[in-house]
Amino acid sequence: MEFSLSPEQQALVDTAGKFARNRLAPGYRAREQALCVEREVVQEMGSMGFLGPEMPEACGGMGLDCVTSGLLLEQIAYGDFNVSYVNLLASLCGQIVSSHAHPEVAAEWLGEVVAGRKLIAIALTEPSVGSDAARLKLKAVRDGDDFILNGEKTSISMATQADVAVVFARTGLESDRARGISAFLVPMDLPGVSRTAFDDIGTRPVGRGSIFFDNVRVPQRMMLGDEGQGFIQVMQGFDYSRGLIGLQCMGVARASLDETWRYIQEREAFGKPIGEFQGVTFPLAEAETYYEACRALCLRTLWLKDQGLPHTAEAAMCKWWGPKLACDIIHQCLLTHGHGGYGSDYHFGQRYRDVMGLQIGDGTANIMKMIIGREKIANHPA
Repeated sequence: MEFSLSPEQQALVDTAGKFARNRLAPGYRAREQALCVEREVVQEMGSMGFLGPEMPEACGGMGLDCVTSGLLLEQIAYGDFNVSYVNLLASLCGQIVSSHAHPEVAAEWLGEVVAGRKLIAIALTEPSVGSDAARLKLKAVRDGDDFILNGEKTSISMATQADVAVVFARTGLESDRARGISAFLVPMDLPGVSRTAFDDIGTRPVGRGSIFFDNVRVPQRMMLGDEGQGFIQVMQGFDYSRGLIGLQCMGVARASLDETWRYIQEREAFGKPIGEFQGVTFPLAEAETYYEACRALCLRTLWLKDQGLPHTAEAAMCKWWGPKLACDIIHQCLLTHGHGGYGSDYHFGQRYRDVMGLQIGDGTANIMKMIIGREKIANHPA
């Protein structure tokens, strides 16, 4: 298992790190107040090759490995956790579209997404369907060469800003469960599409909300893959995105730790820097140990994907542990800063609220543990 990068890949990661610190970090709080990610920032990331770098060149990407894509996402999250959702969705949805869309559809839309000119979302969750995604009810009824979509998707990241979405709809009977679900690439400017935003406590620039489909006509050519195979497609995509999410969370944990190690050398108590007290450094040493372990797990998960090896259990480990660990680390860093850390002069409060959302979205911790248990039982037959 080798994670060393080529000089070209390392240069790309270094450039992303500088961009995150110099361009993104200063606007972290302002974006929360503006409730959006600036389109010019997204286009800048696209022009620098930060979006969907693992996409095929025919779709505008660079054909890089998934480990490199994860490292880029980690760097962006270091500067602004919310902006990194753009990277995450470009990779998650990009993989689904590039693998299952008609080639001309994939080239048309992914080229725009990778360039940062269009934003993409994934629409799976429904008001009555969260963890049990195979029960979704949004209908797609065939009408000649089109499908007519009716229903609601909710808790969708980038719902208010996306230009196009990967939408999962039931083309079969509810009794078919997963086998009756298909996926479509749906432009958000089609007649009958409407959207609302949620008033969340965190990740406010991500624009989580609901998308409504009222007799939305979608051409058959916008179907992704074969009819009735949508659920399989999204589950495979989540094995990738869960590894990415782990690194996304480690990026913001790293930023918090870096600030805190500097702070404890500057802050004095009892006549010396507080970094000389074991009660201050020991919790941070523990945090660094857990951080390194979780980051290594995430990199190994993406490496397994690059090798074409199974990584479902490892991906689920990244997804439940990464957000929890990041929240724990941010909490400790806040406490180390004392009352100053509790104020808005530092970003700990916003980071904590932002990262907390990933303990819910994209699969809860208990669902991830169920997946791990299922995989391990299958690998250890009685």
